[in-house]
This record gives sequence, C-alpha cells and structure tokens, in this order.
Amino acid sequence: MNWKKEYNAVVLITGLFLLAYFLPFGRLHFPRPVRESLVLLQWYAREHVITCLIPAFFIAGIISVFISQGAVIKYFGADAKQWIAYGMASISGTVLAVCSCTILPLFSSIYKRGAGLGPAIAFLYSGPAINIMAIILTGRILGMELGLARVFGAVSFSVVIGFFMHIIYRNEEGKKDRSVVLPETDPHHPFGSTILHSMVLIAILLFANWGSPAQNQGIWFFIGTIKWRITALFAVFLAISLYYFLHIKASWILAAVSAVLLAALIFQHPLVPFTVAIIMLAILLAGRGGDAAEWLAASWGFAKQIVPLLAAGVLVAGLLFGSAGGGRGLIPETWVAALVGGNSLSANFFASLLGALMYFATLTEVPIIQGLIASGMGKGPALALLLAGPALSLPNMLVIRSVLGSGKTLVFLVLVVIMATICGLGFGALYN
Repeated sequence: MNWKKEYNAVVLITGLFLLAYFLPFGRLHFPRPVRESLVLLQWYAREHVITCLIPAFFIAGIISVFISQGAVIKYFGADAKQWIAYGMASISGTVLAVCSCTILPLFSSIYKRGAGLGPAIAFLYSGPAINIMAIILTGRILGMELGLARVFGAVSFSVVIGFFMHIIYRNEEGKKDRSVVLPETDPHHPFGSTILHSMVLIAILLFANWGSPAQNQGIWFFIGTIKWRITALFAVFLAISLYYFLHIKASWILAAVSAVLLAALIFQHPLVPFTVAIIMLAILLAGRGGDAAEWLAASWGFAKQIVPLLAAGVLVAGLLFGSAGGGRGLIPETWVAALVGGNSLSANFFASLLGALMYFATLTEVPIIQGLIASGMGKGPALALLLAGPALSLPNMLVIRSVLGSGKTLVFLVLVVIMATICGLGFGALYN
C-alpha cells in the first residue's frame, strides 16, 4: 500500500478521534440531544476504540492476509459440513468478548475470504451475543434465569438466523461458492502458527477489556485486578510471535518494547503504554514490508471502511437515546420504561426493536437493563433486549449494509427482531 496516498485519510481519522477523545463536549452549550450525541461519541472513543476496536482490526487483518480462502471455505463455506460450520460459528462468542461493532471487521474478513452467508451470519450474531463475561455478568446481576435463557437463546438464534439467511439466499450463495476453486492450505502461512498468532491478539483483546463483577470477591474480580499484568504478559508473547512468525528483527522489537516500558514507567494509566504498544506495532509492521506490511494495510483497510460509519451511527444513536452516562436524547427514558412493561407482544417487539437500534458496548447492556427492570421493565422484554441489543445496533447496521447490501441487512434485522420477540414472549410467560 502507498501510505503517501493514505496520508490524508490517516490524519483525518486520527484528528477526529483526538477531538472526540479530548474536547469537553459535556461543558459546551449545544441543544441537549446534540450534546448527548457528542458525549456518547466521546465515551465510545475513550472506552472502546483503543482497547477493543483497534485490536479487532489487527485480528481481522490476520484473517484477511494469513488465513487462506481455501481454509475459510473449508470450515465456513456453504459446501462445508453444516454441523462444523454452524457449530464453530455459534460458539465463537464464548472466545471473543466483543460488542456488535467490534465483531464487524472480523465478520467482514471471513465473509470476504469466502465464508458462506449462513455461517458468517451465525458468527456475526454469536460474537457479541454470548461472550462468556456477559453471560456471567447477566446471571450474577439480572438473575440466573435470564443468564441461562440468554445462553440458550443466543446459541440457537445464531444457528437459526444463519440457516434462514442461507435458505433465503441459497441460489446466490451457491453460485458464489461454485465459482471459487482454491487450495485448502497456504504453505507460506502455516495454519497452526497463524492460529497461535491470532490467539495472542484475542487474549490481549479479552483481558484489556475485562470487566469488574458486581461483587468485590471471587476469581473474576481477582482477574480484573491483575488484568493489565496478564495483558502485558500476552504482549510479550506477541513480541515473540512477531520475531518467529513475521521474522522482524530482534533489535527493532526490543526498541519497541523499550518504548512501551518507558511509557508504563512515566504514566500511571495503563491506557498510555497500551496506546504506545499499538503505535509501535504499526511502525514495526510498516518497516518490515512483505507479509507484515500486508497485515498492516489490511487492518487499515478495515479501519478506514468501518470507523466513519461507526462514528455516524453512534452520533445518531446518542441523538435519539442519549449518552451512556444516563443523559436523555430525543426519546425520553420514561417512554421506554412505559413501553416495555409487562409481557405483551407490543412490549417484547418494542424491546427487540429498541435493542436493534441502540448501541451497547460489551457488558454495558447489563446495567442498562438492570435500570430498566427497576423502572418496571418485564422479564420477557428484558430477554428480548438482551438478545437483540448486543448483536445489532444502528452503527453496525450501516457497516453490515456496506458488506452485504441493503436487502440482506434488512432481512437480518427482521429475523433478529422477530426471533427476539418470540423468545421474549415465551420466557415472559414461563417466568410468570
């Protein structure tokens, strides 16, 4: 990639991110909904982009460059064994602790590499819907009934929705798969080494975003207290992997590690050395050329495509529903609580539709729903929101549309809302 041609895009996206991160939007005199949308954008920039979204771009870049199309088609393609494709896709969320936006570059990558529409959609849904931390937090805060119902509903949802998407577009997908004839393996990129390299980055993504449980005790709380130490340990593994996997010079890696350690010694906040580590990784990849440069270029390609759409979607979501700190948007919270009380068809449908439009970062849906339940939200609509919310959002629908087109995106949205509504109705009746 010619980075001189990308200079303007890099400067523009970086500059807008810094403005969103540092400007005191909460103190500026804008109309309340506008201010809340800007506050939500700032919260997203501060809490989600550096530790969650950027690592996801690098993981997507690995999939795009180092995993052959033949391997993707073998395990996720429409001609693959269905129980393997859907089974792997439906449990992916237990490994990836990601939200509806962070899953996008990963979904885009495997779909563009030749994955069948059904398994790719199952992966898209399951990633944010059933990550292990969210399930545990749901059970601990909202009750074991909702926690177990979320697990069962999300796993079955991913398979059912993916299967329906496959059936609806089976002719189109069949033509696409038959036109691709690729080798199953890539001798230059051993599958085992690629998986180990990817798992290191996934571990960094997981522990850097490890949330604190409600109670200040137990193993989950203990991991939260040392999560940055664990993240640093996997960063060391990443440095080793860069040496053996990409053959980057040891002197370059040591210089990058020294810069990160210096940042950790000078600044108390762990986000600073984490950011320096990302910058150093980009510099190492850009300076190496070959596979390393291709990895960086692919990661940047996903970022350039997705970040502007996410920013626009977050602004609209904040304008309508308010900021993450409880600020009000154009739609008052009292209306929401009134519309999702009880267990009627309309309450479950509205909760599903609301969840499909709102943005939830990983784990944030639990305290939000806890507050709505305290305001009178029924258990059925709560489950409907849990099933529709983390998997969809207005920001991620814009990106999905850029990958799948308007028709498939609309069908996916309708399937999620209908399935969440039905599941919420059933659970509400059983709970009562």
